[in-house]
Amino acid sequence: MLELAVLGLLSEQPLHGYELKKRLSETLGPLWGISFGSLYPALRRLERSGAIEAAEAADESPIAFVATGSLKGDLAAARIRRRPRASLRTRKAYRVTAAGEQLFVELLTDQTADDERTFALKLSFCRHLSTADRLAFLERRRAQLTQRLAKSRRGPDRNTDHYTRSLLEHRNQSTQHDLAWIEELIAQERDATLHDRSEGATA
Repeated sequence: MLELAVLGLLSEQPLHGYELKKRLSETLGPLWGISFGSLYPALRRLERSGAIEAAEAADESPIAFVATGSLKGDLAAARIRRRPRASLRTRKAYRVTAAGEQLFVELLTDQTADDERTFALKLSFCRHLSTADRLAFLERRRAQLTQRLAKSRRGPDRNTDHYTRSLLEHRNQSTQHDLAWIEELIAQERDATLHDRSEGATA
């Protein structure tokens, strides 16, 4: 899902590789372990496919030479002017293309059952979807959680020890909490839709 995260961030604004890595770490969290070793191959794949492109190149600005009237001072200034500044390098910024925007929506609306991290990532970019797609996404998650809860309520084997039972109960409680949260998000989405429709009808 690294490509989805990259496209989502670049759809908001062009970013350099370093800035993109920082934003990815903030968006995905430390458990994803985003490194330049995984980021740049993903960027190259997306660029080759036409999903992203170079946005700009920031080159080193030349240092102006100002005469001081002193031979010693002028020679020193000339040396500074000629000295390469290794800390300033050309940086490549990326931006999403029309093809990349389409791919982003396709990845975001993919109906494959999501694991916890993928769901969280998609939810963080849910604002880019239409109302209908957002509702469909949340309802798929509700169905997934409902199925998980029904399966877990069958109960553990009678030989299961106390600690395993406690862990299973904790997971059930977490699933119930997540289900209630999703139900609330769905209700809010529907309320917002009704509000928009009522405003449109009175306009």
